[in-house]
Amino acid sequence: MILAPFLFFASVFGFSAHLGSERSQADKAAQAKITVSANLVLLPVRVTDKRGTFVPGLKLQDFQVYEDRQIQELTVFEVGDTPVTVGLVVDHSKSMGPKLQDVIAAVSSFAHSSNPQDEMFVVDFNDYVLIELMKGKAFSNDPKELEEALTAVKARGRTALYDAVSEGLQHLQYGHLEKKALIIISDGGDNASHLKYSQVLAQARQSQTLIYAIALVGAEDNEENPKLLRRLCKDTGGIAYFPKEGESVAQISMEIARDLREQYTLGYKPQNLQRTDAFRKVEVRVTTQGHGSLRVRTREGYSLAAENPATAKLGSGAR
Repeated sequence: MILAPFLFFASVFGFSAHLGSERSQADKAAQAKITVSANLVLLPVRVTDKRGTFVPGLKLQDFQVYEDRQIQELTVFEVGDTPVTVGLVVDHSKSMGPKLQDVIAAVSSFAHSSNPQDEMFVVDFNDYVLIELMKGKAFSNDPKELEEALTAVKARGRTALYDAVSEGLQHLQYGHLEKKALIIISDGGDNASHLKYSQVLAQARQSQTLIYAIALVGAEDNEENPKLLRRLCKDTGGIAYFPKEGESVAQISMEIARDLREQYTLGYKPQNLQRTDAFRKVEVRVTTQGHGSLRVRTREGYSLAAENPATAKLGSGAR
């Protein structure tokens, strides 16, 4: 179910040739990975009690996974702080100017709160989408390098949010870790993308990516439809945060880092591989004693084939 790797068209000033070399090498590794795990569904699962506290110590036999109401045989079970490939998708449109310092602080807090083996990258976007290299590297876990990548672009122009999410999902495929996540930080709806929301949602449903969002919208902001971000996050097993005035963005980023660390990973091979044209509904249940009522959060399902493939060629531009 993993997406086949996309060709990367963005030409970023000064290092496009180097990035092309990075991608060429990563393509081979990604293709090998796809061959091995094309039929393996991986589910990040967070289990909490009635107070919202993570419940550790559960065993494989405590979980039941259903796909389209048919129980599946679990072949992968992991728990704990599994390293993650994380894409930080950060809005650099004009309206974000006064907020970028808080965003940089939030990203730094996230990096310091994450697993030292995590690998991260930055997607800066306004009218254009830019994948930033960090000292010539496509990924880094150095907070300082991530901060420098976030300040490489000035806040100006409009908001190509959907294009940026699509580029982030594509770039994740070049990471070396099985667990993948995107964190979107933006203050408004999309008004500059080539892609439509339905295309990006279809792309996300094909990926094995958790998507989180920090939507910096206020009472007077003209957000197009915050329900779209909520749906994108919910469908993939993540959370959309809408911080209130005075609420710390850095604190939310630390909460996301903790959420990523406190998860179970379940995996199975779907029984029905013939049907590739529809969204597959997934449900995870937990049956165990001594914990009371439990809440389970995971992705709502996935698609093996694109429902509405994101095929638009994205432009790139100067900072």
